[in-house]
Amino acid sequence: MNKNVSKASLEIIRKMQQNELTESVIYEAIAQFAKGDENKKTLIRLAKEEHAHYEIWKKYTGIEMKPEKLKVFKYKLLARILGFTFAVKLMENGEENAQEEYEQLATDVPESIAIRKQEEEHEDALLEMLDEERLQYVGSMVLGLNDALVELTGSLAGFTFAMQNTRLIALSGLIIGISATFSMASSEFLAARSEGRDDALKSCTYTGIAYLITVVLLIAPYLIFGSEQYILALICMLIVVVLIIAGFTYYTSVAQDQPFKSRFLEMATISISVAVVSFVVGILAKKFLGVDI
Repeated sequence: MNKNVSKASLEIIRKMQQNELTESVIYEAIAQFAKGDENKKTLIRLAKEEHAHYEIWKKYTGIEMKPEKLKVFKYKLLARILGFTFAVKLMENGEENAQEEYEQLATDVPESIAIRKQEEEHEDALLEMLDEERLQYVGSMVLGLNDALVELTGSLAGFTFAMQNTRLIALSGLIIGISATFSMASSEFLAARSEGRDDALKSCTYTGIAYLITVVLLIAPYLIFGSEQYILALICMLIVVVLIIAGFTYYTSVAQDQPFKSRFLEMATISISVAVVSFVVGILAKKFLGVDI
């Protein structure tokens, strides 16, 4: 242990030492199942750099540590479900708040300046080298997601007052949703083929899956609540819309380094506005057409 280091600085060093070791293990674990040789090499390289930082901090603490198993499990699970790019970038984003801690260490531990510089520049550059297939088709997923949210949110809102029966609304929405899924997927396939792309099938698959999942989630409230609880089902459906938009926008903002707030507000405003207009249309249609279901 270095006696010139203050107790406050030593506490920060222990925390950083623990983080560096845990993140090194996480990178190495994700590299075992990440697809692509270059991706594996990049992740292993990041793991070695984090472990090197761990060794530097160990000189000051004199403590041999073990990785945090829960944190390792968490990021391995995220990498499996949401992709390794999202998992590692989310983990690195968590280090942005460490700037003040590095500044506190600068006097006691001059090496912290070099480590911080590498964290900010070199590791960021390595993360940009990661190339994951699912992120190549985010545009296709956004297409399916946006179209499903706008079209189905409007349809279900309009049906809600016109039909006033959750089962009829769910049935109508399901028919429209499934038909629209095939329509959107085939349109994406034809568009990709017309552009001469070889990945037309993958592109339309991502679009179709995103559309279908959105359809299921939006119709679910109408299947859960009783036949006369259509207003409650509508409210829950709109909440689901906001949650889907928030979740997907957060995913793309982390994985692709895009702004969260502006994109979320844009998508949410469009979807909710369409729902309100469609609901009004449903009221007017029922009144002027004299249809009573």
